[in-house]
Amino acid sequence: MINQNANQILPTPVRLGADERFTGKGITIALADSGYYPIADLTQPTNRIRAWVDATESPARVLRFARDEAPTWPGYDDNAARHWHGLMTSTVAAGNGFLSGGEYRGVASDADIVLIRVMGEGGGIPNENIVRALKWIRASAEDYNIRVVSLSVSGDPYKKLLGNPIDEAVKALVQQHIVVAVAAGNDGVRRLTPPATAPDALTIGGIDDHNSFDPDEVELWHSNYGVSERKLPKPELVAPSIHIAAPLLPNSETAARAQDAFSKNDTAYIRSQKLITPHYQQVEGTSFAAPIVAATVACMLQANPALTPFDVRRILIATATRVPDADDARQGAGALNAFAAVAAALAQKDRPDLITEKSPLIRNERVYFIYRDPRAKRVQLRGEWDNWQGTLDAQQIEYGVWVIEMPKPSSGFYAYRFLIDGTTWIDDPDNPTRRTNPYGEFDSVLVVS
Repeated sequence: MINQNANQILPTPVRLGADERFTGKGITIALADSGYYPIADLTQPTNRIRAWVDATESPARVLRFARDEAPTWPGYDDNAARHWHGLMTSTVAAGNGFLSGGEYRGVASDADIVLIRVMGEGGGIPNENIVRALKWIRASAEDYNIRVVSLSVSGDPYKKLLGNPIDEAVKALVQQHIVVAVAAGNDGVRRLTPPATAPDALTIGGIDDHNSFDPDEVELWHSNYGVSERKLPKPELVAPSIHIAAPLLPNSETAARAQDAFSKNDTAYIRSQKLITPHYQQVEGTSFAAPIVAATVACMLQANPALTPFDVRRILIATATRVPDADDARQGAGALNAFAAVAAALAQKDRPDLITEKSPLIRNERVYFIYRDPRAKRVQLRGEWDNWQGTLDAQQIEYGVWVIEMPKPSSGFYAYRFLIDGTTWIDDPDNPTRRTNPYGEFDSVLVVS
């Protein structure tokens, strides 16, 4: 009898409790990695690889593929080791588990993907290749409906981190309404290199859930942490980095030995190589945590296409689950909660379009205060509804657009002011209703009827 379950693990969507109604359909994820292979999990029964891009060339070389096409590209079948890493990250994000009867699929199993090669023939990933890949994504995003980028690559350290080209290219993508998820690294040390240092990226660390549903089993994996170029703490959150199923590279020596081991029921070899089936193996690293988060974001965008990168960031952080007894510097907001994140994305559909509305806005028994200033680093609010006692923190929902939401108070007139970066008090620029305060300055007035 062939033992196909010697290293049985839980499929990623099952472990995450992902909402099966949302699989990234209609969303394109772009990945930048060392190389790729057109595995059946991405091309059968319908091809979902929209394009292959070689960013090692200048300008980048692009091959586009149709739904009914069997995609290939130069060197895809030369068994080079560089193909395996991108094969794994792309299928962890968007594979449909075709080679496992649908069992070992990614969270965004219906998403389209664009595969961007950044490793040259001699190995190594120069910073300029990463920048070229990110600039190509920005220029081509509308053509392919790219809403999410997953980066499981690391560049070389820059002598001057502030304003480095990789982080600036990430910033440009986010300003274009594209969410960027980046692997933190696997050394377990306080050290990050671009693009993990990008303030506008979601830097993803790792957890080990011991292949279990028990939340008490979750602990941090040995992923990197640190700060961004603007001294913001990283990572933003953590996600599974071990006990993850990914396909073997077809026609490789590893794949041939796996087929042989299963045909002979060689359980010792199967266990030692962490093989799951003749086609899948357990893999580990934040290289897989990042595409898991990217795939979750694709599902969030399927549920609510109006979400901005700032919405996505806020929701992921707000719904994350704290890892007990773990260092805050290493876990960020906590572990990814895929189900809660998609649910929150759906719930936000009922919110008004706050980017274009004037402040203050009263809608559905809620009050929204909106402040616009791309230079602000922090925006807070105080008002008469609680005798100026409490301070409400704003969330940045779009670049330079800050929103504070609170329950509508009882009928009356309430003075209020914004506090910018903890030092400057100002009235609401959108609100013409105001009054002079005892300090000879203006307070804005909220009128509740």
